[in-house]
Amino acid sequence: MPLDPRRNVPRTDAVLADPRLVAAIAQVGRASVKRVVGRVLDQVRAGDLDPDSSADEVVRLLSVEPAGPRPVLNATGVVLHTNLGRAPLAPAAVAAVREAAGYVDVEFDLATGQRAPRGRSMLDALRRAVPEAGGVHVVNNGAAALVLATTALAAGREIVVSRGEMVEIGDGFRLPDLIASTGARLREVGTTNRVTLADYAAAIGPDTGAVLKVHPSNFRIEGFTSSVDIAELRGLGVPVIADIGSGLLAHCPSLPEEPDVATTLRAGATVVTCSGDKLLGGPQAGLLCGDADTIARLRRHPLARALRVDKLTIAALEATLDGPATLVRQYLDADADGLRARCELLAEILGGTVVESVGAVGGGAAPGHPLPGWAVALPVEFAQRLRCGRVPVIARIERDRCLLDLRCIPPDQDETLRDAVLAVTER
Repeated sequence: MPLDPRRNVPRTDAVLADPRLVAAIAQVGRASVKRVVGRVLDQVRAGDLDPDSSADEVVRLLSVEPAGPRPVLNATGVVLHTNLGRAPLAPAAVAAVREAAGYVDVEFDLATGQRAPRGRSMLDALRRAVPEAGGVHVVNNGAAALVLATTALAAGREIVVSRGEMVEIGDGFRLPDLIASTGARLREVGTTNRVTLADYAAAIGPDTGAVLKVHPSNFRIEGFTSSVDIAELRGLGVPVIADIGSGLLAHCPSLPEEPDVATTLRAGATVVTCSGDKLLGGPQAGLLCGDADTIARLRRHPLARALRVDKLTIAALEATLDGPATLVRQYLDADADGLRARCELLAEILGGTVVESVGAVGGGAAPGHPLPGWAVALPVEFAQRLRCGRVPVIARIERDRCLLDLRCIPPDQDETLRDAVLAVTER
């Protein structure tokens, strides 16, 4: 009678007792290591792995499976790729997050030994970056910033908004639903493609809490259109909330059609809301800049507590605001000739073809704004192989080709990209 192979399966606690795994438990936790041990012992039970190799296989898997989301190489040419985490943090921000991982003076005054305003130095950095703002506040994402502003100014009242600005912000979340959740009532004016100042004025009444101006950042309407700018809306006698979306703090000549916080405030907006993890190039956060009294009112609202940011976001945002050019800025401004030269070197090694490539800003910012560059074209089947490689590479599929656009690949990672492609070529 053959021996039952399950008799040879090591006990879980015996595998966990391996000194290498004891050290791993101290780093990533017992639960994480135990999950990997369970998967390895399933291989042993199935006869796919020698029992004596159990601990070795666990160690190997732990070395290639870091806790949390897996780092990937973004070869799509899309700078703010929502599915890949939008803005990559600059080295200065990464260093700041590392320092903030322990105990920090997030709400503590070292001089007096007393409690201090949360994230005060980060807020000071935002004030310096947007001197037009009388007050500033930060919450945990762009949608939260809009929710806080509309709740504090118009809960139980009406918010007047153009029908052409009733946008869906992604993943099925729609602006009307978001606003309705705050207890405010939307009063739509105009048509999908045209709205006038008279439309807004006719809707203003005693029950109006605010006018909402939304930048349609992820689509464009062209042709027979008209809209009303902030400077005109401010004369209606009610607060104007401007949601500009992408987080551009000041005018950028290379993105001339993208609204920015400073210009919007000068035009007369009461409050401007935007995201921190888009064109600003920082962590996920919602920025609120505007009239000092209004921002103070938002900060004191009970909802502000539920939407506040943690110490890691505070650290990363301050470093982004005070630090050198972000990676987002570098990728947007990448030199086309330099990209082509790098692609030619990579293509020579990989046997691919250098082709013209048009990248995108992404993240709902600057829709339709092209980013001309170059890419290495490989057979389309490489896209799936690269995604599943030891170092995942996310390429772009276009015209039945796998394109490796180097815009968002730092030059010092070219060798890593090359090795990742060569590794799947050998399959």
